[in-house]
Amino acid sequence: MTGPSGVGIGWRPEIAGFVAELPGLRFVEVVAESVPSAGPLPPELAELRGRDVTVVPHGVRLSLGGAEPVDPARVAHLARVAELVDAPLVSEHIAFVRAGGLEAGHLLPLPRTREAVAAVVANVRRTQAQLPVPIALEPIAALFDWPDDELDEADFLTEILDATGATLLLDVANVHANARNRGGDPLALLDRLPLDRVAYVHVAGGAERGGFYHDTHTDPVPPEVLDLVGALCARRRPPALLLERDGHYPPAPALRAELDALAAASGFPVVT
Repeated sequence: MTGPSGVGIGWRPEIAGFVAELPGLRFVEVVAESVPSAGPLPPELAELRGRDVTVVPHGVRLSLGGAEPVDPARVAHLARVAELVDAPLVSEHIAFVRAGGLEAGHLLPLPRTREAVAAVVANVRRTQAQLPVPIALEPIAALFDWPDDELDEADFLTEILDATGATLLLDVANVHANARNRGGDPLALLDRLPLDRVAYVHVAGGAERGGFYHDTHTDPVPPEVLDLVGALCARRRPPALLLERDGHYPPAPALRAELDALAAASGFPVVT
């Protein structure tokens, strides 16, 4: 199985029909927790695999940044989904979602400390030991910085990648959101990230509310994020870019226009 390439889209049941009608599509991502580890694949995903569309499982509940070890059963599920879709890699977030047995139901940011680096590295290594394929790690969007940060974002991410050998799932919408909400220059961050280790890129829409930019995945991709895609690709074009949508799905022509806009910003071929 080859890795993701070109422009892809996040597969969701609500837009499965739209995705099925993109014969030139070569790459989708599926939320790993939405795929049963027992029994056959959903028929729409099986049909994509039958067309040799690369499917990447994207985990949201491992809590790689938690102080507690990752749950082996959750890792086993991610590994099983990777096998079911013959994935070339999986991805998860540099975040925590649970502590003390309580589930937050949301991706929460870590303090950028060496203690947090050590916790992430330990959990990534535990995860890698169970996975049949490599893992890419995604930094999240957050509304605040912890007060005890010891590292900036670039150093924090690079230390984790260096210690684990994982690749980077770079979300340019998150880069934009963090620059708006937490300060900093998004282009300066791109200049300091190991762009040669990017496995693929997320692109999503958001909205301004209450003085903050929210990474909603339910709004159109704004021009500023498309500009960041262009800036990233001018530095080093990643192997693949993926459009994320998670609700309030627009009509098919609008979704297709967003895919076309990604292709135009990146220089990749239009998905036909």
